[in-house]
Amino acid sequence: MAEIIRMPLMSDTMTEGVVVEWHKKIGDPVSAGDLMAEIETDKATMELESYQSGTLIYIGAQPGDAVAVNGIIAILGEEGEDIEAILASEKSVDEASAETPKEESKKSSTPAPTPTPSPPPAPSPVAEIQEQAVVKTASANGRIKASPLARKLANENNIDLSTIQGSGDGGRIVKKDVEAYISNAPSVQAVKAGAPAKETPQIVLPEIVGTEQYEDIRNSQMRKTIARRLGESKFQAPHFYLTMEINMDSVIAARKKMNETSPVKISFNDIIIKAVALSLRQHPQVNASWMGDFIRYNKHIHIGMAVAVDEGLLVPVIRFVDNKSLSHIASETKVMAGKARDRKLSPDEMSGNTFTISNLGMMDIDEFTAIINPPEACIMAVGKIAKVPKVNDAGEIVVQSVMKITMSCDHRVVDGAVGARFLQTFKSLLEEPYRMLV
Repeated sequence: MAEIIRMPLMSDTMTEGVVVEWHKKIGDPVSAGDLMAEIETDKATMELESYQSGTLIYIGAQPGDAVAVNGIIAILGEEGEDIEAILASEKSVDEASAETPKEESKKSSTPAPTPTPSPPPAPSPVAEIQEQAVVKTASANGRIKASPLARKLANENNIDLSTIQGSGDGGRIVKKDVEAYISNAPSVQAVKAGAPAKETPQIVLPEIVGTEQYEDIRNSQMRKTIARRLGESKFQAPHFYLTMEINMDSVIAARKKMNETSPVKISFNDIIIKAVALSLRQHPQVNASWMGDFIRYNKHIHIGMAVAVDEGLLVPVIRFVDNKSLSHIASETKVMAGKARDRKLSPDEMSGNTFTISNLGMMDIDEFTAIINPPEACIMAVGKIAKVPKVNDAGEIVVQSVMKITMSCDHRVVDGAVGARFLQTFKSLLEEPYRMLV
């Protein structure tokens, strides 16, 4: 009686397999455990062993052909056996399963009976091969020919395959050969070069006993507000991100000179705030807010400065930044940061910002992305200034002080090209800081 060999499910995500190579040809005798073919799945190339014995009388897929899981790839039987009925039955089932519900509704209420396909063979322990990678075997190169399942069983029982006589094709060792060896030698030990294999020492780890502990702290109103506002922003505003590297060598030199005469020490963050304000003046489309039914393009420039406090994040606002000098900005940022840490900011001092800057460079952060502070359209995340090797215009490798910034944009307000042009202006002001004085 003909036995169908179907494409097995060899991985949990497999939908079809590709025949790589056949190890049997039509007319060859096949025994259970014989290697039939090599199948390529979505994860690896694996060996397919036969579950039955018989003569190979049909091959349904040539090397390179893809076959759906459970599709016929071969048939075993007796020479001259008629398999047309089996193939016709399989084709009938495939056509029936491919029909759409609309096509089925047009059929008669009493359709002609469909021949039932032969059921797949009962599962066998040999099916474990579905989880084993292909092991290439060839007596010509001195390697022992053995099925993956036989190798697995031998490894589990510490058996040297060279001591086993194979009963498969060309002396290939199959699972039943290993099982027979084990049953005839209950106290099996691996033999290699005539010497007993070393026993693997057992490692005993000391038992570690601990106590699971935790502490629940009720969320403050600040933390609840932060969670609500940023959650709304992240999931309602379609964020996109623009990252840029900026050469800070000129800014470093300019800041050193300015601090020689400035009444208050000017920080890099103060210079960044000023550069952002001047860039917003040239690109008013970025100095905007999403108001639901309309977009508000702000004529004034108020910069929010994110300040970390114990319970979260506060954003004091520096107003009309584009009209202020660097020393004025430096004085105001220091006062606002101190009030934020002391929790002494008034509501007016934390509202009205049209653009926000979040700087983590002083905490040794290279780069990061920030969530937009609604209703603003953008927020800039500033990383640290780091010395890195760069190739200059003359093709020479030089060390530059580089800062990375990433601007998060609300795509409902700011398009990619608009945001990119803004950052080009911002970069030019920092790389040529004298332009901020013009």
